Amino acid sequence: MNKMLDWVDSRFPLMSLWNEHLAKYYAPKNFNFWYYFGSLALLMLVLQIVTGIFLTMNYKPDAELAFGSVEYIMRDVNYGWLIRYMHAVGASFFFVVVYLHMFRGLMYGSYRKPRELVWLIGMFIYVCLMAEAFLGYLLPWGQMSYWGAQVIISLFGAIPYVGEDLALWIRGDYVIADATLNRFFAFHVILVPLILLVLVVLHIMALHEVGSNNPDGVEIKKNKDPKTGIPVDGIPFHPYYSVKDIVGVTVFLMLFAGVIFYAPELGGYFIEANNFFPADPLKTPEHIAPLWYFTPFYAILRAIPDKLMGVIAMVAAIGILFALPWLDRSPVKSIRYKGWIYKLALTLFIISFFGLCYLGMVGPTPIKTLFAQIFSAIYFAFFLLMPIYSKLDKTKPVPERVTD
Repeated sequence: MNKMLDWVDSRFPLMSLWNEHLAKYYAPKNFNFWYYFGSLALLMLVLQIVTGIFLTMNYKPDAELAFGSVEYIMRDVNYGWLIRYMHAVGASFFFVVVYLHMFRGLMYGSYRKPRELVWLIGMFIYVCLMAEAFLGYLLPWGQMSYWGAQVIISLFGAIPYVGEDLALWIRGDYVIADATLNRFFAFHVILVPLILLVLVVLHIMALHEVGSNNPDGVEIKKNKDPKTGIPVDGIPFHPYYSVKDIVGVTVFLMLFAGVIFYAPELGGYFIEANNFFPADPLKTPEHIAPLWYFTPFYAILRAIPDKLMGVIAMVAAIGILFALPWLDRSPVKSIRYKGWIYKLALTLFIISFFGLCYLGMVGPTPIKTLFAQIFSAIYFAFFLLMPIYSKLDKTKPVPERVTD
């Protein structure tokens, strides 16, 4: 075995990669519950790719055959129902994990210097995931798949001058039809996953170059052992955190399996009832809304009466996250040492996000639209006012070393 490893290592940097990213990558010793979600996101990415490969073996990207092929997978393919539910439910669980991973960054300032690039690459991953989810949403060719895609693609038509041509290019036809399904399938299966994999590798490389953040926001690289050069507050990622992550993965998979086996539709939040009917261009569902992970931005879109301004606000709600590293002017990173103003602002932001998530799922009424406008204002205020309140906020002194 040693001779084989030496032979491989002389031709490929296997051991150096192992040491650099696992065995000799020193992470802060005070990671807590919130640091499970990075590894869980990687797990969900692998799960989605593997289940997606098995689904493509029986799926037909044809407008006449797509819905029937999904039913064939569910009813006739051995364990096809399990693979399909793992993929469909996995998409929602993927976004749950990613949103919690991003929330961890907001709490502990993981976007602050020197991790600006880590955050930016992570945001590109998030946008890629949204594109991947949207493209896959059409593939079952059910009623909500068809009409949900119709609504989203029509938004591009609101762009001045080029909107109609852009919407036509995305559809590949004047209406959503076979050409749309084929190109969405190609993008969903090949193009976007390739980009996503590259971004994930870059994200991990950038993180390991600057080192992981921690709940205290203390840079462990600034305090190294003079003899070994190893951070005194760091421990090797393997075996300590690789073993610890197994606990998180086990608990997560138990929850994941519970949903798959007992409530895969989860009351219509993960798979809508209308999507069990084949797409019918002549019959519009009573209420059209995207899946829950898009609904906060959909609610922002509907909160503004003007269609173009609604599209701009929806795009800005995502785009403003890219500017976060330069909006936060606080002298400390972690919420542990920030004052009450930031804690209040973050609490209001979370309330607004969940409020928008709910309002995007239900039909619009005047009172619901008013609440959507209020929550949208709070959402944007969290970011736009951050340069002001993060400076005014009274902070606590940050310790020299990480705390237990």
